[in-house]
Amino acid sequence: MDFTFSDTIAGYVVDFDPHTRSFGLRTTDGRQFRVRLTTTTYAEIVRNLDEPFQVPAGSLDELLVADRYLYAYGVYYPECEPPKFEAKHLVLLGQGQHEYRFEEADWWTKQIGSLAEFYFNAQFPDGNVDYRGYRTHLTVEGRKVPGTRQETDTISRLIYGFATAYLLTGEDRYLEAAERGTEYLREHMRAVDEQEGIVYWYHAIDVRDGRERKILASQFGDDYDAIPAYEQIYALAGPVQTYRITGDPRILRDAQMTVELFDRFYLDRDQGGYFSHIDPVDFDPRSPSLTVDRARKNWNSIGDHAPAYLINLWLATGDERYADFLGSVADLIAERFPDYERSPFVQERFHEDWRPDTTWGWQQNRAVVGHNLKIAWNLMRIHHLRPSDQYVALARKIADVMPSVGMDRQRGGWYDVVERVHAEGEKFHRLVWHDRKAWWQQEQAILAYLILTGSLGDEEYLRLARESAAFYNAWFPDHDSGAVYFNVLANGLPYLLGTERLKGSHSMSGYHSFELCYLAAVYTNLLVRKQPLDLFFKPQPGAFPDNILRVQPDILPSGSVRLQAVWINDERWTDFDSAAMTVKLPTTTNGVAGGHAPGHQPPWTGSTRRPHQAGSDELRVRVRVVPASLTYGMRLNLNDGVAELFLDGVIDDEAEVLLKGYLSRIVAARPTRLVLRVEDIESISRTSARTLAFACQGIDVNTDMFVVGPSDAVKRVLQGVGFLEQAEVVADASQLSPAAVVAVGPDNGAAVRR
Repeated sequence: MDFTFSDTIAGYVVDFDPHTRSFGLRTTDGRQFRVRLTTTTYAEIVRNLDEPFQVPAGSLDELLVADRYLYAYGVYYPECEPPKFEAKHLVLLGQGQHEYRFEEADWWTKQIGSLAEFYFNAQFPDGNVDYRGYRTHLTVEGRKVPGTRQETDTISRLIYGFATAYLLTGEDRYLEAAERGTEYLREHMRAVDEQEGIVYWYHAIDVRDGRERKILASQFGDDYDAIPAYEQIYALAGPVQTYRITGDPRILRDAQMTVELFDRFYLDRDQGGYFSHIDPVDFDPRSPSLTVDRARKNWNSIGDHAPAYLINLWLATGDERYADFLGSVADLIAERFPDYERSPFVQERFHEDWRPDTTWGWQQNRAVVGHNLKIAWNLMRIHHLRPSDQYVALARKIADVMPSVGMDRQRGGWYDVVERVHAEGEKFHRLVWHDRKAWWQQEQAILAYLILTGSLGDEEYLRLARESAAFYNAWFPDHDSGAVYFNVLANGLPYLLGTERLKGSHSMSGYHSFELCYLAAVYTNLLVRKQPLDLFFKPQPGAFPDNILRVQPDILPSGSVRLQAVWINDERWTDFDSAAMTVKLPTTTNGVAGGHAPGHQPPWTGSTRRPHQAGSDELRVRVRVVPASLTYGMRLNLNDGVAELFLDGVIDDEAEVLLKGYLSRIVAARPTRLVLRVEDIESISRTSARTLAFACQGIDVNTDMFVVGPSDAVKRVLQGVGFLEQAEVVADASQLSPAAVVAVGPDNGAAVRR
């Protein structure tokens, strides 16, 4: 090799030599490189969407400490052996040595809010939520590409994104977009066969000049003129996620009747599993018209039920039928998919009798890296519901094998499609089309290793989760135009050609990036960092059976989390089951506990509240879920120069680390007023109290500080460490001057001034 080239190295700092201006960098698999600094080398800290460029404090000499994980992008010079590598750009994951910014409590909530804004403004630029103007294709900047076809699955995935953004932020516009999108799907893309008792979904509609033509069978090459199972599966993704929030009984009825479609026409009652395609005329999976898709089964038709809609349907209903369905899916995967005698990857396609299908279309005998990781992730979720050593064993097997065959251990991140077996003389599994990395495959890795960490407590899985999340957050966010890129090159730089340049397409429509934000927030906060998490719901009056709202965020390890607090319409609500994570909703004027809406309509006839129709009986529910062992709660609002920090429970020594993080953010924000809300504190340790006092050193002397509602015991501790000497104590928030009062609205911490 006698040419220069640029590339990225991801790894952990080994040492820094100030004399040679170089540092050692150890990759995830233990190989070491010497990285030289130049006079133009610069560093940044990974930043979230909507954040400005983050310059680290201190010199590179101070920052390059042992065991810090970072990315070095630079140029190789083959002037010696090994070639010299000179860094041009360093990406750090936080200011501190072991800091990973994406583990901040609100990192993923902020990211999903930014994503939702991008897609909301792209599809509804005038603010009016009207899906008649929806377009499948969006440019990298978020502009609509002219077209007439609206695809069911892409709309459903976008609905999922908006509903999920509402769960984390409580922003009403996102729920409005989800509800109106669900209405649009039901009115234009849904077919109800009352005689068969099924619902099925059109592939798409063509819309032009106010006229509409329905397209039943798929128009894509892999599935042409068939009804693929995965299109029916993903048609439910958005509506079912919306159902979790609102309880709209019509959505539940659609889901039930679509599941009936799967059981009536896709299920192989003789040999098990679900067929991948059915004929659009007679719904026969063995019809000769299906050609290469005749009597076939695949990952999508079997496994994709779980993440797309089935887990969320169980979370919303607690129905044992859906738990059984999940168990049967996991059993099939554990029994049929492993193929480790021939390949380190699972088998993804099968004939009717479960013989591997290694000649189909583009897949041949190839593996999708993300599907392997997706299996590990979802097996662990189902294991928490239906415990099985077999599920855990396969999830562990995948997690342990995949880094050596699917991960880029030089640059970070995960590859796309690879050959399942080596040819003679080959060391590496061949990359099929390219060495680019897709956004959705990074998601599968992050979620798989996060849930494995939370479930099994394995430090190696935590390391891989962090490395995966680091690559995604370092390279995929588009800080110029918004949202995230479809693909990046192996070195992390964005790939912006063809359909991979788009932010909206048949493949990308507000699903995976939103799903990642939501579940990464759940797993990171509740299982890894042991931090509280707030979620938002807006149930229709009387919609949920027995007026019971189920708020479990995901299928997590039994006993690992609990429901700590509930607010309904901004007022504390105490009628909830902490362990079961259910809320008994109040009776309203338009609905009664356990009953139907006025007139006792059956649940499938219609909703008592049309999409986003507010009224006096509206229920806005915010819940706080915490790790089961957590005895305290914290929440920070920053708005218009006012910082308001809410503390509750027992603020003991273990709370000091989280408290310090919140105080650091307050100091960095340089507020003009600091309001410490301690009405609900039972006690505070001297260590945490001293942390408060110490933080005041970094707060400007002109900042007004208030302590609201301390008990006598709390007041004595704060006084003992000298904190109260710097603050004004008031009995309750009503005694604060108007400029200092900030109330929590339904948008999860975005402060609303009263």
